[in-house]
Amino acid sequence: MTSGSTLDSGAHLAELLAIDKNSLPADGGERFNRLIFARSPYLLQHAENPVDWYEWGQEAFELARRESRPILLSIGYATCHWCHVMAHESFEDNEVAGLLNRHFVCIKVDREERPDIDDFYMTVAQVLTGSGGWPLNIFMTPDKRPFFAMTYLPKHDRQGMRGLTGLLGNIATLWRQQPDKIENNCDAIMETLENIAQPIPQELSDLDELNQDALEQLSSIYDKDLGGFGTSPKFPMPINLSWLIEQGAAGNSEALDMALFTLRMMRCGGIWDQLGGGLHRYSVDQKWLVPHFEKMLYDQAMLALVSLEAFQASSDTFFLDTALGIFGFVAADLTSPQGGFYSALDADSEGEEGTFYLWTKEEIDTILGADAALFCRLYDVSSYGNFEGRTILNIPTDIAHFSANDDPDLDTIEQTLEACCERLLEQRNKRIHPLRDEKVITAWNGLMIAALAKGGAITGSQLFIERAARAADFILQNLRRTDGRLLRSYMGGPSDIPGFLEDYAFFTHGLIELFEATLDQSWQDTALHLADETLRLFYDRGAGEFTKTGADAEQMPVRASLEHDGVLPSPFSLAAKNFIRLAHCTERPDLLDHAHALLATSLDDARRHPTAHLGALQALAMLENEPILAAFRGQRDSAVTRELLQFVKASYIPNLAIIREPDNDSAPSVSICARGTCYPPAGDPAGLSRILQQALPPVPDKTSRPA
Repeated sequence: MTSGSTLDSGAHLAELLAIDKNSLPADGGERFNRLIFARSPYLLQHAENPVDWYEWGQEAFELARRESRPILLSIGYATCHWCHVMAHESFEDNEVAGLLNRHFVCIKVDREERPDIDDFYMTVAQVLTGSGGWPLNIFMTPDKRPFFAMTYLPKHDRQGMRGLTGLLGNIATLWRQQPDKIENNCDAIMETLENIAQPIPQELSDLDELNQDALEQLSSIYDKDLGGFGTSPKFPMPINLSWLIEQGAAGNSEALDMALFTLRMMRCGGIWDQLGGGLHRYSVDQKWLVPHFEKMLYDQAMLALVSLEAFQASSDTFFLDTALGIFGFVAADLTSPQGGFYSALDADSEGEEGTFYLWTKEEIDTILGADAALFCRLYDVSSYGNFEGRTILNIPTDIAHFSANDDPDLDTIEQTLEACCERLLEQRNKRIHPLRDEKVITAWNGLMIAALAKGGAITGSQLFIERAARAADFILQNLRRTDGRLLRSYMGGPSDIPGFLEDYAFFTHGLIELFEATLDQSWQDTALHLADETLRLFYDRGAGEFTKTGADAEQMPVRASLEHDGVLPSPFSLAAKNFIRLAHCTERPDLLDHAHALLATSLDDARRHPTAHLGALQALAMLENEPILAAFRGQRDSAVTRELLQFVKASYIPNLAIIREPDNDSAPSVSICARGTCYPPAGDPAGLSRILQQALPPVPDKTSRPA
């Protein structure tokens, strides 16, 4: 069996996908292991390892029981840098493989395909070690009970870090000679997990108090000079920024300032791809300069959504341009021919992280010629570089400063720099590209559909709306079983993994935004159907609570989860928001009660950790405040209706509920109901503007701090 290492990992993966699997024996044969039959790009990356990997399933667990061997469960994803490092150092190594194959049954899991497995065992890792990450490696019994957890380890002891080979030998010995010790460890871990599953009652707090506590906590770690929160690494955390914008719209200009300044600094930093658009996963430094170079679909969608909210709240086109840059990147690099959206781009190419994105001054001088000096001044390019001798493009100085003195005017500078970026991007595209994970994940597609639909509604761009609708159609046609059950992912065909709560919540969110962008009733009808399916599949009526995994799917040993918002919003809070929005516009008040149930678990912990539950606080605000109703009449696809709809969507209106009246014969108009008053219908943007000024609370100062 040979190593799968190659400088062009994307080409190598395509080669593996093209192999005729029907000609291979069940164990993969001499060249491969069983992972060659997997659909997941992450599992296929390990298909040539000498490790005798299994996919998660009964075959592996039955073997472990029959031969009384412990299980090594290794969880990661295709674009994970440290997963690659550990694979090259250990899982491609014959010595390590010999130890694993002799003493363990080894299982590989793609966390993006099976978030339920990842969520459960990540909770284990956090309980045992206080932290987590990927690759996540769990040692467990054949009945799936964990007794040890670790993330990346080198092959041998190094710089105070324990080596994998020594650990494997120790665990194998412990398993044979001290089974009682392992059993006691399993019992203690399971007891802890069962306790986590029980919410800790907290004294009730009103929403104003929770919001104030959350703002104080965010303010205490806010970086006033560079934007963002904390020091390093810095994650974008769009949910934090969305909540701050909402607080700003309610009158807190400090909160709005924090959000807008952070968005501005990210966009100017190296975490933003200055040539191709789109956001890298996080910044390893405090200045947003040096990113971890992965590009995840969900990061693009969430940043686009919050940038659109920033534009709504500030009217500053800088933030709209951020969303448009993301849409351009996703269209160019993360869109399948069928219209679905791919999962991610790897950080690595040519065997090194970031190679695809880095430049030397000599390269730029050669490509840009006379324009190089201006470009290098703006984008921080020097002969010594800003990262290991090369340059990560970023904009430390406002472009307006370049139009002073004898420089050309600002318009000329902008046109020149735009042309420079196009020339550099053309050259960059000739390089070996990072691996693209071409899984289409239902949940992440839902977020991108929401962003594109919202962007199309705000800008009036039918192209964005069409892209959103095409992706939604792809999910509905390819990732629904004949019984209507949503499935998790698609890679050359649908997986057989049932969708999780996040798939239902995020995709429903996208359909609601599509309805509000088009007034096409079919999108709302499908969203309402999925809301009812969410109740059927994920609501445990006996316990009176929602679950992340459907009642018809495989369950983990204990329902344990450290539930909170992260880089992705909590599926509980987003599902609650969906229920609230649908309740207001479909005459389904019962959904409001279910929204309360969805929030119950999060609100138990929000008193102690409000910043971990900002999505729940947003949903709670929706429950406590009356919606702003916008009822549209007349032909939905008329130019006047589209103009009125764009005006409504371009305004920042928290708790907006759009209603499509079944009346195609009237002249196009929109009626606003707010704060106990229904206003006369408006048939043009000027009249609508006057009504919104009366109907909405006063807007706070929208100025943002300059970069």
